[in-house]
Amino acid sequence: MLIYPVIFTETKDEKDTVLVFIPDLNGMTEGYGLANAISMAKDYIGNALFNKTASEYPKASEIDDIKPETTVFKDAGKSFVSLVDIDVDFYRRKNKSKYVRRNITLPEWLDDMATNEKINVSAVTQKALIQYLGLV
Repeated sequence: MLIYPVIFTETKDEKDTVLVFIPDLNGMTEGYGLANAISMAKDYIGNALFNKTASEYPKASEIDDIKPETTVFKDAGKSFVSLVDIDVDFYRRKNKSKYVRRNITLPEWLDDMATNEKINVSAVTQKALIQYLGLV
C-alpha cells in the first residue's frame, strides 16, 4: 500500500470540478466532486507506477511539506492537502487482468515432480516473477 499527499482544489464551476495535483509525481488530473477526484488521483498514481518496480516508486513527501499555495491551481479555488492511498498490485490486477499464454521449459524430472504434487506451475511462475521483479 502506497500513500501520497495530493492537493485538491475545489472550483466554483457548475460541474463541481475538483482539480488534482500530485506533487511527488508532478501529476495533474481532475474529477467531478471530491469522491471522483480521489478516484482520479488513485487512477493517475496507478497508471504512473504501473510498469515500475517497488524500488522505482517515488518517495512520498511528508504531508506537512506540501503547500497548497504552490500548486499551478492555486488561483482556481480553495485548495487543501489530503493523503491518497493505492495498492499498486491490486491496481495492476484490476486494470490488466487479461492473461497471456507463455511456454516455459523445465527439466522432465521437475515437470514430473510438479505433476505428481498437483502443483499449478503457472501460479508458481507468476508468484516467482512477482517476487523476482520486486513487485511485493
